[in-house]
Formats: sequence, C-alpha cells, structure tokens
Amino acid sequence: MLAQRTLKSLTRAVGVGLHSGQRVELTLRPAQPDTGIVFRRIDLPEPVDIPVSTLAVTDTRMASTISVGDARVHTVEHLMSACAGLGVDNLYVDITAEEVPILDGSSASFVFLLQSAGIALQNAPRRFIRVKQPVEVRHGEGAQAKWARLEPYHGFKLRFEIDFAHPAVDSTGQCVEFDLGTGNYSRDIARARTFGFTKDVEMMRSSGLALGGGLDNAIVMDDYKVLNADGLRYDDEFVKHKILDAMGDLYLVGKPLLAAYSAFRSGHALNNLLLRELEAHPEAWEVVTFDNERLAPTGFAQPARAW
Repeated sequence: MLAQRTLKSLTRAVGVGLHSGQRVELTLRPAQPDTGIVFRRIDLPEPVDIPVSTLAVTDTRMASTISVGDARVHTVEHLMSACAGLGVDNLYVDITAEEVPILDGSSASFVFLLQSAGIALQNAPRRFIRVKQPVEVRHGEGAQAKWARLEPYHGFKLRFEIDFAHPAVDSTGQCVEFDLGTGNYSRDIARARTFGFTKDVEMMRSSGLALGGGLDNAIVMDDYKVLNADGLRYDDEFVKHKILDAMGDLYLVGKPLLAAYSAFRSGHALNNLLLRELEAHPEAWEVVTFDNERLAPTGFAQPARAW
C-alpha cells in the first residue's frame, strides 16, 4: 500500500511575515491519518482550526490566504509547497499570528524543518486526485492573456512560462518544466526565492503589504539589475519560484494531484480558479489509491530525497 505520511516529531521556527512584518512562531506537529493539513491560530482567545481546501482560499492578492470565519492565515503557499514536494499528507500547523513566516523567501527552510522532524508512514492509503479530462482557465486577451491548465498524467509535472520585460529576468530562463517523479524538489525547486521590484515596494507598503520584505528574504530588482549581493541561486530562479508557488497553491486542494499542470503568467488567483474549475466538473477527476506501490507513479512510493 502507498501510505499516508506525517511527521515523526514536532518542529518549530520563528520569523516575520513578508507582508505584515509581524513576528510569528510556527510549530509543525504530527497529525492522524486523513487529517489533512490544518492551520491552527493559537494566538486567538479561542484557537481556530483552518483546514486547507480549495474553498478555504479567500484572498489571492500577492499570496494565498485561507480563512474560517474571521480567522485567517496569509502566505501559506511556500509551506504548502514544501509539504507537496516532500509528500506530507497530515500536519498541524500552529501559528501565533495571521501570516506564515517568510524565513528566507523560499521553501528551503520549511523543507529543512520537515526533514529534521522526520517523515513517518501511516496505516492508511494515500489518496490522490487523478485528473481524467483537461481543465483550463484563462484571463485577459492578447498581450494581457494568462492561463493555467490541468491535463491527465500518471504522475505530477509542472510547466510554467513567465513574461517579464525586465533586463534581469530577460537574461534568465523564463520557462521551466519540473516532474516530481524524476526531479529532486529539494535540490531543483525549493531554494527559489520570491522576487519583487523596488518601484513596487512603496505602493505595496502603502497598502499594508511587503512590510517584512527585504534583501534577506526576497530577490529585489531595480529597473536594471538584481540588487542582492549574492545574486541568484539558480540561473532560472524567477520562473522556478513560480513553479514553487504553483505547487503550494495546487496542494491547497487537500490531496496530491496526478496531473500535468501548465501555465503562462499565472499566479495565486488563477491557480485557485483552476482548482475551482476542476472541482466544478466531477467527471474530470476521481480519487484513487494504490494498494500496490509498484503501480504508483515513479517517485511517489518513497519519501522525497534529501538535499
């Protein structure tokens, strides 16, 4: 049986929120089979659980936010991406503020936390959402067009293309494909950082965003170049971060996908609309398990490799 996975022990981190600038403590705890990933606001007078789901996403401006009633957690996509990349199914995320800490701006720190705690197999079958028919969402026309698509595939692969008219981005790869079954998430994707432009920072901060952002947790560019002294971690770090984000956004559906995802200039909003479009067509997907690990897609039978 291809089994569900959780952590062997709890692990903790402290940081600041990218947009709020608030100090936040994060505790990752093991959870029972079929729990899913549940964020818990423990700073509120009465702790509130926010299980991840497509419909739990209530804001996609600059990040993915999930909510239950008035309780919300911002910027969940990097932690969710690490869970997707390492194959963690069940997890409690205790958090002391309304935003996940940005740490270094990638998912590498979350990968380290999860692997440090250890991955434990559980006595329950891992459930996948297998895409049976293509599903697509589009927005805009001509030069403003953007789209995202899911197609049947025995595994999980992502292809993303960006289109930034900026010298620093133009000089790097703007299209990348990553297959979770044959690639190494920790090595190939996890270290890619979020990025932004100095010209946008003042506008964002006037809107209460990016209050915790800086050169230690993002790639920052002026009109011509990357300002970070150490440069880029990957030659194509910009588009790889979009893959990282997409993996986190798509894992908010609550189960790992068996599908090929492709996108052009997509983002958090379009990724969530894609999941809603999928769920609106029950004939386009099914939930499957693998009683025999050998029948599962390549790379899914074993917990993800370390660095």
